Amino acid sequence: MKKIDLASGMASLCLSLIYIGAFIYFGLFSNYPYEASTSEQIAYLSTHHFSVASIYFLIYVVFGVVLSVLVLGLHEKCFSSSGLLRKLSTLFGVIWVGFVIASGMISVIGLNAVVDLSGTDVDRAFETWMIVMLLTESLGGGNELLGGLWVLLASICNLSAKIFNKPLNYLGIFVGAAGIATIYPAEIFTEIFGFSQIIWFIFLGICFISNHNADNQHQIRDCDVRLS
Repeated sequence: MKKIDLASGMASLCLSLIYIGAFIYFGLFSNYPYEASTSEQIAYLSTHHFSVASIYFLIYVVFGVVLSVLVLGLHEKCFSSSGLLRKLSTLFGVIWVGFVIASGMISVIGLNAVVDLSGTDVDRAFETWMIVMLLTESLGGGNELLGGLWVLLASICNLSAKIFNKPLNYLGIFVGAAGIATIYPAEIFTEIFGFSQIIWFIFLGICFISNHNADNQHQIRDCDVRLS
């Protein structure tokens, strides 16, 4: 349990950093010409192939792999809560991991196909990119229902089992509700979910690591007592 607490805490903090990195990249460095012509958009993707592929790989594939560690950590942490609630929480977490990783693979492989087509058929390359983006958004970016359900159920599970502190669990319930609300096509809900989940990831990571350190201190004290 001690090792999984540390791994889960580090994973949670890493997820928050990936989120922050994505916001910084798309907010400050990405200048994708959404309003430009088809040929200009495809030219941008060809010119910035490596950076675009890298950011999609990071925010989807790497995010999904790291997320799997946190999903497992919360599953192990909630042994004293309702069995059904714990299983449902983990189920939605695992499904979300799969969808997020699939989104990343589709976007990266799809981008490669778009760049290959750009030299011979720009219109077909653009149509392919639209399909790739539609699939990516459908599975992992445009709707946060799965992530919201996981965070909501995990937080209710933690609250019922008296794991972590109440403010963190209530924050998780809010984050989960915001994620579920993204089924309504309004950008504000996606933004609320993203920003609030960063805060949740940070404090969840701190709690996991604090528990790990407390367990280590307790183990040291027990060892001292036995030696004396």
